[in-house]
Amino acid sequence: MKTNKETYSKEFLSRVPKSDLHVHLDGSLRLSTLIELAKERKVKLPSYTESGMRKLVFKERYRNLREYLYGFMFTTAVMQDPEAMERVSYEFAWDNINEGVCYVEVRFAPQLHINSRQSMKDVLVAVNRGLKAAQLEYNTRPEVQSDKTPRFEYGIITSAMRKFEPSYSEYYQDFFSIHQYSRPREIYPLASLELARAAVKLRDKEGLPIVGFDLAGEEAGFPGEHHWEAFAYAQKHFLKKTVHAGEAFGPESIYQAITDLQAARVGHGYYLFSVGAIKDKSIEDRYRYVRALSEYIADRRVTIEVCLTSNLQTNPRIKSIGSHAFRKMRQGHLSTTFCTDNRLVSNTTVTNELYLAANTFKFEQRELKDIIIYGFKRSFFPGSYSDKRDYVRGVIDHFERVEKEFYGSIDPKQQ
Repeated sequence: MKTNKETYSKEFLSRVPKSDLHVHLDGSLRLSTLIELAKERKVKLPSYTESGMRKLVFKERYRNLREYLYGFMFTTAVMQDPEAMERVSYEFAWDNINEGVCYVEVRFAPQLHINSRQSMKDVLVAVNRGLKAAQLEYNTRPEVQSDKTPRFEYGIITSAMRKFEPSYSEYYQDFFSIHQYSRPREIYPLASLELARAAVKLRDKEGLPIVGFDLAGEEAGFPGEHHWEAFAYAQKHFLKKTVHAGEAFGPESIYQAITDLQAARVGHGYYLFSVGAIKDKSIEDRYRYVRALSEYIADRRVTIEVCLTSNLQTNPRIKSIGSHAFRKMRQGHLSTTFCTDNRLVSNTTVTNELYLAANTFKFEQRELKDIIIYGFKRSFFPGSYSDKRDYVRGVIDHFERVEKEFYGSIDPKQQ
């Protein structure tokens, strides 16, 4: 039996089945592919070597969130045609498969990629085509067919933007042009509603595995509540919801995500317990507010998509993983799952995130298993509920086989 004084090896963590519920496609390209696509498409990069890009763009640490997001200017620039979208998605799927991630919900903002060469439908079809190709290749392997290892499954989450500029994409440039007499704060929610409608239609009419709707982008000054209509539309059409909240703003952002937008999951949630980050002057008892909010999240099993490395990179005030707010989430028995956020930008994998978490917070064997399995249970699985239950059961069985191989017989008390 594994004790809480021992560490977990990367070999073990790479072998157990894993999920990633918060990962951005445009933040997870292979660096070699980014450089190759940039050369082919005449996209200017600060460097055309991997070492140069690591030094200038994709760093180990960043000064702030703005610097962290700088790299997306280059990744999105090369993802402006169906061939690039398909290739990036195919490679993304295999990068996950190769480290034992058997379920992934990849998210991105389709409106960043719409132009005269590809429509909303073209973008989403191309992404699905790449993911599907990798899935079929892997799931037809003998070890998967014989149920010795879980099959690879995936869902697509469409991300709306809290704010955007005309320069972000041709689509956004046209959107501003069409609504030239509207204020920006009125335009942003309209784009979100358009995306929600497109996601539902393409899911229902084209059979695309679009499983969720997300809100991303700058939190400060761009409240989630402004986008309530898009999320209400998603709710009425059974499209599940997750929201970036509490990444770079205080508890009020998380509150809006789970009340105004009715999110079942929260991306990051780092500032959930940060009393000092509350900006709303009408909140008189801040400690009571944070306590009530965290208790509500715990009671309703709203899942926090924790991104340790990403938070450490974008927030200089976090001096080490050990001081991350996950420690309080754990103490409060919140539902959590560990995610990469961006495999390229954060230079990480799900295995790395679990290694950091397990060996920093010293999980007992049962706790590690529960956290990993909960990622599957709280997923927006594209199949039926019965299919999801069967899939999760297979994942648990495989986890226990790997666990037994590494650590021998399992203590019945931990079952």
